Amino acid sequence: MRTHLAAAVSAVALTTGMLVAAPPAGALTSTYPTSKFDVTFGNTYTRGTITWYDRSVNVAGENKSVDSANCRQTTAFTLDTKNKQLGYAVTPGIACGESETFSFSVGAPVPGGAAVVRICLDDGVKPLVCERYGR
Repeated sequence: MRTHLAAAVSAVALTTGMLVAAPPAGALTSTYPTSKFDVTFGNTYTRGTITWYDRSVNVAGENKSVDSANCRQTTAFTLDTKNKQLGYAVTPGIACGESETFSFSVGAPVPGGAAVVRICLDDGVKPLVCERYGR
């Protein structure tokens, strides 16, 4: 009986020790804030995540074009608190009748970085629709 009790107490102590020694659940996650974006035009869209850094943002997601005659790409603009444009960048590729994933950085060379990011779904020449996302 004592052997079973000692084994049970040891197992509980071992498990408890392992739980105490384990890192917090969020310890490995990034400390940079993120925002989701979704800019839709008809049955095409650009969707993804904005990651806010101190002097830039990263825009990552997917462009969707359902018709090869209607191509889509994403443009992102960084803005300061007074809506002054700080930088812009365009997806390196263009989606024509397909989905295409992307990731690119946009500069925001001011202390604290961008206050707002404007994401536009483009037809390869001009913006079709734009949405603003605040930090």
